[in-house]
Amino acid sequence: MSGRRSMLHRRVRFIVGFTIAYNVVEAVVSMWAGVAASSAALIGFGLDSVVEVLSAAAIAWQFTREDPERWERPTVRAIALAFFALAAYVTVDAVLALLGGEGPRHSALGLAITALSIVVMPVLAWWEIRTGRELGSVSVQADAKQLILCVYLSGAVFVGLALDGAVGWWWADSAAALVVAVVAVREGLEAWRGDVESPFEVLEEMSEQR
Repeated sequence: MSGRRSMLHRRVRFIVGFTIAYNVVEAVVSMWAGVAASSAALIGFGLDSVVEVLSAAAIAWQFTREDPERWERPTVRAIALAFFALAAYVTVDAVLALLGGEGPRHSALGLAITALSIVVMPVLAWWEIRTGRELGSVSVQADAKQLILCVYLSGAVFVGLALDGAVGWWWADSAAALVVAVVAVREGLEAWRGDVESPFEVLEEMSEQR
C-alpha cells in the first residue's frame, strides 16, 4: 500500500470516529428534546443520528480489514438499508402526528442541536467525500451522503420548530419530517445501485475552472 493511500485510510478512520462520537451525543440530546417537546421531526433527527453511527461503524469496520476494497459492495448495501429504515420510521411517525393534529412544544435545545449540525456536518461531509473520491471508495462517499442527509434534516427540523414557535404552524414539524423521508429514500436507492454523486462536485468544478 502506498504512503498516500495509507494516510487516506487513517483519515477515513478519523472521520468515522469523530462522526460516531458526535452523533452519539446528537442522538441522545435530540431524542431527549424530541420526547420532551413531542416533536416527530426532532425524534426522527435523533434516529437519523443513530443511523449515521451505524453507517460510520460499517465504514470503520471495512477499513480495519486487510483489503477494504473487497468489502465495498456489502458496506454500501448496508448503508442503503439504513436510509430505508430511517425513511420508514420518519414517515410513520410524521403521519401519526399529522393525524393526531398536534404540533410540538417549543424546544430551545432542539433548535440549538439542529443549528449546530447545520454548521458541523457540511464540513465533515465535504472532507469525507473528497477522501472517498481520492480512494475511489463508493462506500466512503455513501457514508458522506448520510452526513449530507443530516444537513437536510437539520435544516428541515430547525425550520419546522421555528415556524411552529413563531407563527403557530403546528404541522410544519411533520411536513419537514416527510420531506426528509423522501430524500432518504432517494439517497438509499442511489447507494443501493452504487450511484454516488457528490453534491459538492459543481462547486469543485467551478473552483477548478478559475
